[in-house]
Amino acid sequence: MKALFIAFNQAYNQDIIKILEFHGQRGFTRWTGVGGRGSSDGIPHYGDHAWPEMNQAVLSFVPDGATAEKIIAALGRLDASTPALGLRVFSWDAD
Repeated sequence: MKALFIAFNQAYNQDIIKILEFHGQRGFTRWTGVGGRGSSDGIPHYGDHAWPEMNQAVLSFVPDGATAEKIIAALGRLDASTPALGLRVFSWDAD
């Protein structure tokens, strides 16, 4: 089993859900109103007057490692299509 933590610009919300569903992953937990800033060149997403955009985050436990890799690849393609928005996925083994 793999745990996927996905942090992304709120504009990606429906795209993230569609990717999970397309790969048969129904279950997830989502946090809205998540602030943050990319580690190298990302703009801040603080939800304030200076930096009004916000992020969201999703945690999903994927039972199949191959499916997790397919989801990660799809998220990578989405991020590459609009890199200024910001999208990161982290995975680790989960029991």
